[in-house]
Amino acid sequence: MAERLGAGEWTYDVNVDWAKIPDEIVLGDCAAVGVDSRGNVYAFNRGEHPVAVFDNDGNLLRTWGEGLFTRPHGVHVAPDDTIWLTDDGDHTVRHCTLDGKVLLTIGIPGKPAPFMSGEPFHRCTHTALSPDGSHLYISDGYGNARVHKFTPDGKLLYSWGESGTDPGQFNIAHNICVDPDGWVYVADRENHRVQIFDGDGNWETQWNYLHRPNGMCLGHGPNPLCYIGEGGPAGAINRDWPNIGARVSVHTTKNHELLARLGKPHAGIAPGQFTSPHGIAVDQRGNIYVGELSCRSWSRFSNDPVPAKRRVIHRLEKVAA
Repeated sequence: MAERLGAGEWTYDVNVDWAKIPDEIVLGDCAAVGVDSRGNVYAFNRGEHPVAVFDNDGNLLRTWGEGLFTRPHGVHVAPDDTIWLTDDGDHTVRHCTLDGKVLLTIGIPGKPAPFMSGEPFHRCTHTALSPDGSHLYISDGYGNARVHKFTPDGKLLYSWGESGTDPGQFNIAHNICVDPDGWVYVADRENHRVQIFDGDGNWETQWNYLHRPNGMCLGHGPNPLCYIGEGGPAGAINRDWPNIGARVSVHTTKNHELLARLGKPHAGIAPGQFTSPHGIAVDQRGNIYVGELSCRSWSRFSNDPVPAKRRVIHRLEKVAA
């Protein structure tokens, strides 16, 4: 019997072997996940084949991006079934077709803006479009504390944010989403919160009671749910503490009601445990796809070597109520 997480309407079976990867294909830690309109899943990973495309049954359809990306970090699948890929090692965002043709590159490959200058980009992290597709928002999170607003053809309109802990300030702007009403959600990871802005960067509110929000995505429909991959302890001092991650949590967007927390009390690599749910996506059926940085994160929880066979991407399958 599959490992089961959650309860009631928010019950999921854990399928850690969902992705069927041939022996000759080597994939690395999965930094981000996206799902297209056909239910195909895109695993943006740090291996030899940066974009791995799976069908809904987990069969590997194709890979692409070999030699193009430096350090995969973010995926945004647009409504027109194109894909925006954020590379924090290359300081760029690339707009691509679903078979890998590059349509646009924003940023200068390999040339970061000065550290904390506020200019794009210094290790940008994620990308999201406005509901009507007229604006593009990019979180610039590791060497900047900014959100940049662009036109979809790459023209910078303006930016907001600075380093700090006050409203509108960031301590690693790690992920970004935009809901159907145009509100911009920013996972402010090391401030343990999600901040919400209007489309012009004016602070509206924030969600607390999160632990290092890493992955973040919105579900489907006019009132989508928000799915957040919460990272575990960042250091050894509290790595054995329970109930602080790593986990996946499900929230309403209207009033930030917590609907479910999915994961075991401690981080780990057994089914139902997470090490670092860094990328997250949801399909039309409500299944959750989780990409993890297992290789990088496992040392925080164990002195043993990283297991030879680790999960690249796995699926939490929604159980019918």
